[in-house]
Amino acid sequence: MNEVQEALCWAGPAQVTAFVIGAGNEPLPPDAFALAGLTPDKVYPFKLGDQPEAIAPLGLLSYDLTFNDITLDLRTYTAEVLRKLCEAKRAVAWAGFEGSFHYDHLLTEHIASSVYGHCVSGHEPTTSWDMPTLRSAAWKTGVAQTRATLKDRLHCGKTSAESGNVRPLDRS
Repeated sequence: MNEVQEALCWAGPAQVTAFVIGAGNEPLPPDAFALAGLTPDKVYPFKLGDQPEAIAPLGLLSYDLTFNDITLDLRTYTAEVLRKLCEAKRAVAWAGFEGSFHYDHLLTEHIASSVYGHCVSGHEPTTSWDMPTLRSAAWKTGVAQTRATLKDRLHCGKTSAESGNVRPLDRS
């Protein structure tokens, strides 16, 4: 088991945690996560509360996808989850380690090494199961590009005043 897989098993079972902005606030049914030949033992969807005004119209959901078998290869599965979450036309999704989510740090360089997968609608998901890669400049650049797409989709050409509260993405 490598370091990424070990981090996914910090609480016992393996848990992929994925976030999506732009796919609404209604969670997908659990059977939507039967992907890549794997079916999670438990699916916990969460509508994240206190969504900033810039995010609320698009929706923000988190999914904890739990597997009792910690030996499963979850890299391909994670990519398929991100692909599924980005089926919405303007979605941005990412997978991150427990504790990596905060509105003030959405896909920032500060947490890039805690993001093990990211995707935007219309593009292939990117995942890494290698800690040195997650800490690399190239990985941070990829996460920053996903963040830039998220900012564009949140602002949709509006000025900050027109967009409402854009607090989480005004910081670099």
